[in-house]
Amino acid sequence: MSKVSPCLWFNGEAEEAANLYVSLLPGSRIETVQKNVIDSPGGKAGTVLLVEFTLAGQRFMALNGGMRMEHTHAVSFAIDCVDQAEVDRLWDALLAAGGTAEQCGWLRDRYGVAWQIVPAAVRQYLGGPDAAGAARVMQAVLGMIKLDIEGLRRAYQGEAAA
Repeated sequence: MSKVSPCLWFNGEAEEAANLYVSLLPGSRIETVQKNVIDSPGGKAGTVLLVEFTLAGQRFMALNGGMRMEHTHAVSFAIDCVDQAEVDRLWDALLAAGGTAEQCGWLRDRYGVAWQIVPAAVRQYLGGPDAAGAARVMQAVLGMIKLDIEGLRRAYQGEAAA
């Protein structure tokens, strides 16, 4: 187990959010669900207080803290995607039921948690040997909402957008 685990604060949705997150990525699972032993700011006795879960090998905690706390981009989670199908699947799942799409592959899920859905190709193109191609890719990323691998490839190669 990792010595340091991110703790996400929720207002009654900790278990629901953890279940959504672990359903999205291989190597993910709920580890423990701890209930409130007495009535507390986190909820009534017997309700979920804390969910410990592993998301693609990274340990997390989801806490029902008893009040709404806004998540910010200052702490957000990037998911490295192997292909466009994975980008599309995760994008759609995290936006479902009230999420909001943002610029450059960023989104907020229905709980307000910020995610960046990043195809591995972004790093490949930005770190490629063609500096002008990398600059075109950065410009393309800045103009996208959901990142499109084919559009990034065309930008890197200097091809016109389709």
